[in-house]
Amino acid sequence: MTATATRVLVLNSGSSSVKYQLLDMKPDSAGGSAAGTRLAVGLVERIGEETSRLAHTPLATGGDKRETEGPIADHEAALKAVAAELSADGLGLDSPQLAAIGHRVVHGGLKFTAPTVIDDAVLKEIERLVPVAPLHNPANITGIRTAQALRPDLPQVAVFDTAFHTTMPEHAARYAIDVATADAHRIRRYGFHGTSHAYVSRKTAELLGKDPSEVNVIVLHLGNGASASAVAGGRCVDTSMGLTPLEGLVMGTRSGDIDPAVTFHLKRVAGMSEDDVDVLLNKKSGLVGLCGDNDMREIRRRIDEGDERARLAFDIYIHRLKKYIGAYTAVLGRVDAVAFTAGVGENAAPVRAAAVAGLEEMGLAVDADLNAVRSGEPRLISPEYSRVAVAVVPTDEELEIAQQTYALVNA
Repeated sequence: MTATATRVLVLNSGSSSVKYQLLDMKPDSAGGSAAGTRLAVGLVERIGEETSRLAHTPLATGGDKRETEGPIADHEAALKAVAAELSADGLGLDSPQLAAIGHRVVHGGLKFTAPTVIDDAVLKEIERLVPVAPLHNPANITGIRTAQALRPDLPQVAVFDTAFHTTMPEHAARYAIDVATADAHRIRRYGFHGTSHAYVSRKTAELLGKDPSEVNVIVLHLGNGASASAVAGGRCVDTSMGLTPLEGLVMGTRSGDIDPAVTFHLKRVAGMSEDDVDVLLNKKSGLVGLCGDNDMREIRRRIDEGDERARLAFDIYIHRLKKYIGAYTAVLGRVDAVAFTAGVGENAAPVRAAAVAGLEEMGLAVDADLNAVRSGEPRLISPEYSRVAVAVVPTDEELEIAQQTYALVNA
């Protein structure tokens, strides 16, 4: 890496998509921390289909969003198309200003507790974890290999969704099953959305004017996928997702917590296969299973029109949220803030209000006027008298990945 190399390309490779951002991590003029100025953002979707689409926005030049459609055969073709778009803006992958490529990797198991420069051994370990992340790690691996082929001389860094949660104590991470069986098959609670939980818990401390080591935060990452975490002094001590992202809160299409015997019952009584049950719990449950919609805006519209199914789905969603707020208050002992983030958490004021309604004895309250404000900035929505701050903190996983990547290669 040259002395002038301050740019990081962040790649989030899905099974049929690639999200990307190019950021400049040059320290600010005051010599402070890396600012993370976005130079370009984009998305390639429907990879492998005839109707593939690439949307690219060159923020550095102030240009308009460019969209192209046509077949993109695979991830290699997708990244080459991304490279061409960046080159058209003078931001090509061959630039000496590019310091590294940071990759979102969903599952790092217990071995990877921090951002890691990818070599053959690291890649082999990520592959070994495919059985516990069959939907995510294979796509992440494909993105890594493709990027390595395009820039074999450049550091490739893996930033793991699970890493932030590796600080959980054993009594929180272990399931109450036979230890030998659990260890033999790596069955334990790993947690996910860790990059978001790390970023939001730190930003919440900043919002309170305190060091993260001084603050206990409950983070509620509420999107189509949803998870909660209990963060004590900057370290995760519990989180709602487990071996997979299926455990925990009610989500857009996932059930969240469920009696394990339901799966046996469905196989024995309903004659469903393992794959059938998998699809049911991951893709046909949660909000969509309860009312047919997983868009919170549509659910709220239906509630306003008197739709009882939508109301029940919302009530179940909120009930689960309250249970986790209460549980994590008990785990932490002292809570300084509850932070809402991600698509629903940042934008659905009725969800935030309902989640803390009735919890005044726990020190929680929401100011209706503050809660109604729409803003892209971190903000408090609790009244001044509240013992526990309630915050809305927009997450920025790409910036977190870029910061961790740049810090590692620049160390």
